[in-house]
Amino acid sequence: MRRFLLDGVVCQDDDAAFDDLLSRAYRAKVRPYCLCCDLPVPMYITHIGDQLIVKRMPLSGGKHGPDCPSYEPPYELTGLGPLMGSAIKLDTSTGIASLRLDFSLSTRGTRSKSGDTSEAPDSVKAESKKLSLRALLHLLWHESGLTEWTARWTGKRHWWQVYHHLTEAAELIEVRGEKLRDRLFIPEPFRTEDKVIIEQRRAQRLASLFQASIGSKQLMVLVGEIKDFSDARNGRQVVIKHMPGFRLFLGDPAWRSLQQRFETELMLWQGNDTSHLMAIMTIGGSPAGITTIHEIALMAVTEQWLPVESAFEQKLVERLARLRLKSAKGLRFNLARGQPLANAILLEAKPIPCALYIVPPNAGDEFDTALNELVAARSDLAAWIWRVADGEMPPLPVEEHHARLA
Repeated sequence: MRRFLLDGVVCQDDDAAFDDLLSRAYRAKVRPYCLCCDLPVPMYITHIGDQLIVKRMPLSGGKHGPDCPSYEPPYELTGLGPLMGSAIKLDTSTGIASLRLDFSLSTRGTRSKSGDTSEAPDSVKAESKKLSLRALLHLLWHESGLTEWTARWTGKRHWWQVYHHLTEAAELIEVRGEKLRDRLFIPEPFRTEDKVIIEQRRAQRLASLFQASIGSKQLMVLVGEIKDFSDARNGRQVVIKHMPGFRLFLGDPAWRSLQQRFETELMLWQGNDTSHLMAIMTIGGSPAGITTIHEIALMAVTEQWLPVESAFEQKLVERLARLRLKSAKGLRFNLARGQPLANAILLEAKPIPCALYIVPPNAGDEFDTALNELVAARSDLAAWIWRVADGEMPPLPVEEHHARLA
C-alpha cells in the first residue's frame, strides 16, 4: 500500500481514515507527500468525477522510487529529455510547467497547414528547443498518464477518462504566462439528452474566435478524436467525435500535405477498427461563424488510447496490453523517426525496470550507434531490443521469465 504524509499525518491509502484525511486536505489545499523515498515527493489532489485522487506533480515521476505507482522512466530515453529546461521549464514550488511553442497562437491570415516539422530531413530542426504541435499533444498525453497501461484496466478507459485526464493535465501547464486551459478546447463526452447544454458550453468556450478584431486574432488549440474527413469545396470538412454538427474547414493544400506527412498515422487508423485517430490543431473563426484549421498534427492510438507510430510499435503495444505488469509508452515529441528512443518501458519488471527498443528495418549504422549509447547510459535499466529486419518479435522479458518457470 502507498504511504502519504497528509497535513502532518502519516497514512496509507487503505487506512479507514484515509478518505476523510484526503477530503480535509483537499478542502484546505494542503499538498500531500509521497513517502516512497527517503526524501518525500510533493504531489497534489484532484477531483475527477466523484472521486478524489492523489496525482504526481508535472514531470516529477523520476523523483519517485521504482516500485512506486507514480514512478516514470528517465526522460532521456524519449523525446522529452532534450526539451527539459529549454522548451519545458518546471517551477518546483508551484508545479507549473511553462512551455515555449514552435507554433503560433495568433494569426493575421487564414492560411492553414499540416503542422509538425519533426520529420524534416534536417536533424537540427528536429531538435528544436521549442515544442511542435505534435510535441504538445505528446506532452498532454504523457502528463495525463495516458501512456501507462496494465491489463487490470481493460475495459475501463474511455473518452470520459481521456477527456478528464487531459483537462486536468492542462491545469498545470502555461504558455507565455497564460494557463493552457484558457486556450485549449477538448470536447466533453457527448450525450444526446444533454445536447443543448453541451452545445451552449461549447459556444461559450469558442465565442472569442468569432469576434471581429483589428490586427492579429487569437487562435485556440483543439484536441479531439477524428471521426471523418468529408469532402468540401477546395478542401475538407473535419468532423470531430463528440462534436456533432460542428465542422472545421481544412484547405486543399493543407489536406494534401496532411495526407503525405501523416500517411502512417492515417493507415494505422484505417487499418484497425478499434484504433482511434487523435488530432491537435490550432483553430480560428470568422464573424460569419466559419471555423478554420490553421495548423494540425495527428497521432494514432490503440483501443487502449496508447500512442503508436508504426505497425511494429502497434504489435509491441498490443502484446504489452495483455500483461498485468504496468508498462509506459515512450513518446517521440520533437525527435525525428531516424533517432532511437525507448518505445516502451516495463515499469514493474524484476529485478529492475526494462526498456524496450525497436530497430526499424531501414535503420543504419548511425541509428545503431545512437541506440548503443542510449542503452549504455542507463545501467539502472535492463534492455530488450527487437531488430525488425531479423524476424518476428522476440519474447518479452516477463514472458521469458514465465517460460523458465513453466
